[in-house]
Amino acid sequence: MPEPETLTMDGIALLLVWTAIAVYLLAFVAYAIDLAQRSVRRDEVQRVPALVAANGEATAHDTDDERPTLNEVRTRPGQRQRLLWARIGTVLTGFAFIFHLAGTIGRGIAADRVPWANMYEFALTGTLLVVAVYMVVLRRYDLRFLGSFLIGMVALLLGGATLAFYVEITPLMDPLKSVWLVIHVFVASLGTALFAISCGLSATQLMQARRERRIAAKDEGAKTAGAGYLRTLPTAETLESLAYRFAIVGFIFWTFTLVAGSIWANDSWGRYWGFDTKEVWTFVIWVLYAGYIHARATRGWRGNPSAWLSIVGFTAVLFNFTIVNVFFKGLHAYSGLN
Repeated sequence: MPEPETLTMDGIALLLVWTAIAVYLLAFVAYAIDLAQRSVRRDEVQRVPALVAANGEATAHDTDDERPTLNEVRTRPGQRQRLLWARIGTVLTGFAFIFHLAGTIGRGIAADRVPWANMYEFALTGTLLVVAVYMVVLRRYDLRFLGSFLIGMVALLLGGATLAFYVEITPLMDPLKSVWLVIHVFVASLGTALFAISCGLSATQLMQARRERRIAAKDEGAKTAGAGYLRTLPTAETLESLAYRFAIVGFIFWTFTLVAGSIWANDSWGRYWGFDTKEVWTFVIWVLYAGYIHARATRGWRGNPSAWLSIVGFTAVLFNFTIVNVFFKGLHAYSGLN
């Protein structure tokens, strides 16, 4: 009778990754329920008169236009609203992150190197950093309203990469045997995580701005039309300010990525720049975010135009990771796919 196959370290890591995906999906559902309940709760509050404080002034958030400001979003966890499903979503995200981290470390141990040398591993590490940055940011900003967007995106990207990009562990190609593999790719992943949060904030900003325009135009249906949870979120201006801050930090990391990549290219191929497809798209992304930051700094380009630039920039990041890596040939063809 043949003995059962022994589960390898890479097999264990893959099992942990699938477990993380399953828990991320549960967290996504919890965050989605939270948004739905925010809408219901806000509708119920609007049916009763505004509460009056002891000094005779209306309490905070009693009216539709009194949404959280930047200072109120920037708060300690203990000072936040006790939103049950948002808390459940955050706890589940924490458990999923632990499984995700263990799976990533397991892949690195099995490969005996850093776990970001091909598309599957880059997706593994990149999505891990998205969640890590989100969890760290929650210590300073209450961005749980972005949970359904970010965690849903992580589950989709990680699940898709595991299905489509997973490859067996193979030895590194010669150009990848460099300390720049550790530095360059990790910093690029960190920049991508910050751009993802900025994109989520910009998308929410567009929806909030549309609603605010309808209210300003005295559209009576504006208070009940569309996504009701928007009434509990910060103003479009606050969301734009937050998106801008994350984009600036991400842009700094991406600038380092561009410079480090040029140094690595010179070490590997004897030139700093060769108009390789990957190099060009990395520069295109840099230009898009430079344009976004400039547009945001110029008062005439604030609002929706700058938000769209943020979204287009992150779309270019995803395009660079998927389409460019798979369908464009060049010196950076390290996807690991046949």
